[in-house]
Amino acid sequence: MALYVVMLGAPGSGKGTQAKRLSAAFHVPHISTGDMFRAMKADTSELARRVRAIMERGELVPDDLTIEMVRERLKQPDARAGAIFDGFPRTIEQANALDAMLEEMYGEQIDVALLLNVPEDEITRRILKRAEVEGRADDTEEVIHKRHQTYLEQTTPLIDYFSRQGKLVEVDGDRPIEVITEDLIAQIKSNL
Repeated sequence: MALYVVMLGAPGSGKGTQAKRLSAAFHVPHISTGDMFRAMKADTSELARRVRAIMERGELVPDDLTIEMVRERLKQPDARAGAIFDGFPRTIEQANALDAMLEEMYGEQIDVALLLNVPEDEITRRILKRAEVEGRADDTEEVIHKRHQTYLEQTTPLIDYFSRQGKLVEVDGDRPIEVITEDLIAQIKSNL
């Protein structure tokens, strides 16, 4: 049986870390649009050239191109068994497209949307610590707060979307990594 999971959470909530751990636990690919955008820098396809041009202008990649990238990734054989989506969907349009793609390609649907709840002050602490380690001076408290506000504006409709479908599970993301992973695994198993 296939397993399709959407990870939701603010930047710095641990989505990427947990998505990788869930990918390993359930033997399905971790599909991260952030990783896909970074990989586009070396890709020579027409889609990659279009995405690179947008990113080089400092613009956000529009929904249609992001959806096209995810559709191409879902065509790969390993995605037939499922996927852990990280950073996608970010909008209602993307969520509708994902539902349609999974139905059309595999006769499947999203099984569960996991929302990692972490207080904003903890997120700020995590990102500042990570910025210090990575030497990223652009991650200031002001920038982090602005990103968090943007996340709330963009994601609240998605939270409602998955909640209305009965697929949203909220998890306390302000605990040790291993404890969160165990909780997420248990939540996924109980929602299958």
